[in-house]
Amino acid sequence: MRELLATLARALVEQPDRVRVSEHPEDEGTRLELEVAPTDRGKVIGKGGRTADALRVVLDAVARRRGLRCRMEILD
Repeated sequence: MRELLATLARALVEQPDRVRVSEHPEDEGTRLELEVAPTDRGKVIGKGGRTADALRVVLDAVARRRGLRCRMEILD
């Protein structure tokens, strides 16, 4: 899941070398934290949060097929 998010985020930003994804296990599944360059934050959030929502939908679909739960946070 971590690599999937990193790959998708790198495709969206202008500074792909600044993309960092950390994975944290939780009781109900996994929490992924996405960190990008400050100038790229708007690109991964999107207008009205649409891009971030789309990333969450993709991650959720893949996680559910694997019998897992996953949530994503974009760090400031």
